[in-house]
Amino acid sequence: MDKGLVIRGSHNIFTVRSDSENGAVSREFSCRIKGKVLKDTEGQYNPIAPGDRVVFQTQDNPDAAGLILGLEERRNWFSRYNQKGGTSQLLAANIDLVLCMTTPDSPPFRPRFLDRVLLQADAAGIEAVIICNKCDLPGNDPDVDERLEDFIRIGYKVLRISAKTGMGLENLMPLIAGKTSVLVGQSGAGKSSLLNALHPELNIKTGVLNQKYNKGNHTTTMSFMAEISTFDTSLDTARIIDTPGLRRFVPDGIGVADIINHMREFSPLSGLCSYGISCSHITEPGCKIMEAVAAGHIHEDRYESFLRIRDELAGKSCGD
Repeated sequence: MDKGLVIRGSHNIFTVRSDSENGAVSREFSCRIKGKVLKDTEGQYNPIAPGDRVVFQTQDNPDAAGLILGLEERRNWFSRYNQKGGTSQLLAANIDLVLCMTTPDSPPFRPRFLDRVLLQADAAGIEAVIICNKCDLPGNDPDVDERLEDFIRIGYKVLRISAKTGMGLENLMPLIAGKTSVLVGQSGAGKSSLLNALHPELNIKTGVLNQKYNKGNHTTTMSFMAEISTFDTSLDTARIIDTPGLRRFVPDGIGVADIINHMREFSPLSGLCSYGISCSHITEPGCKIMEAVAAGHIHEDRYESFLRIRDELAGKSCGD
């Protein structure tokens, strides 16, 4: 039996990179899960994701897929709720950073999408960084700048970059070097272009926007891990898990009552309203959340995101 790192997977077939121990050369093997050995993952959209460490064995027939026999304990994981499957969808495991990618335009800036990804990252206990791509394009929307500045105000790191021109990449490299990151963003935000800019040898297929709807087309169809040899030789290799472009992000495994605790400018006010934890934060007098919104300590858009996420997780249908 061997141990290794999952770097991609689709339709229950996973590529596992073996550990290079005792002088052995690391190799990649195509593997499938043996029977129902991963009982704790039953009912999930996908039981294993890039970043997972597994125990596996190869078969005598070199053309046959190896067998995954066990899953090592995860340090953490990042997931979303898959509405089509009605279950949790694991995107990445054992990661250090969530890189949440957006654009000022093309596709349009969607701060509520960011709010949901940031919420999920906080609930998973993983540091999140906002990357705003395509900042080389003409035009300067003050609303976008204002929202990005508010994310900075509440404590998030925001990088303005251009995967096309290389602008700002020198600020990204030190953040990701020596770490495993997951790259999350809506379709068309330029995730694949960013990976190609960081490591041209990857030559990942990139798409173009649907001009009629100003939306991206899916080019990455499954999560996969890429190793980035940084152009600064003093920095360690980075591992980035790219994920399929998303048009919606529904938080996973977060209770309605826990949303406040995972929105960083909301959490200090949790339980302090006059009506305590039963406060709806909509009409009650003495609501500390509403008072903070009125005072400008909580951005109105973030408050609206909070209400929408809460309604959706409570079983109501709301867009993001």
